[in-house]
Amino acid sequence: MEKFFETHLQELLSSLILLIGLLITKFVTTKAIRKVGKISDLNKSRTKLIIKYTSVGITVIGFVALLIIWGVKLKDLSLVLSSFFAVLGVALFATWSILSNVTAGIILFFSFPFKIGDKIKIQDDDFPLEAVITDVRAFYIELKTDEGYLVTYPNNLFLQKGVALISKQEI
Repeated sequence: MEKFFETHLQELLSSLILLIGLLITKFVTTKAIRKVGKISDLNKSRTKLIIKYTSVGITVIGFVALLIIWGVKLKDLSLVLSSFFAVLGVALFATWSILSNVTAGIILFFSFPFKIGDKIKIQDDDFPLEAVITDVRAFYIELKTDEGYLVTYPNNLFLQKGVALISKQEI
């Protein structure tokens, strides 16, 4: 352990100075933003949001400076960041799709003009569909066509497309 401290003394001291500098910078900018917010009579939530954005910015700058201090090559850093953003993009896309279907399911739960057993026609140029609603779920609506096919239709598309009521269920 002593050998590590001896070998990397310069990097450790630079990292400590950077950390102290970042804390002082964050403290000073937070004070300044609060003062400007108070003088300008801005909404407190808006001031807090600006403080949060500047804190994130200062942290990112500090992280990059720390990487430079420890000698990380720009080529290696770009590879790590591109991989990270690729994974993040896929994760956000998948989350967006799931969340949009769940949100649409909640909206359909409270304001659904059709009932199970109603025959509907979905007005879609690419996939026109005439079917009977058999079930309404969190992510999709189950439809049964006249040919006997069971079709699952995503809730978010159900809200986006025009849907016509052909006949109400017989009670």
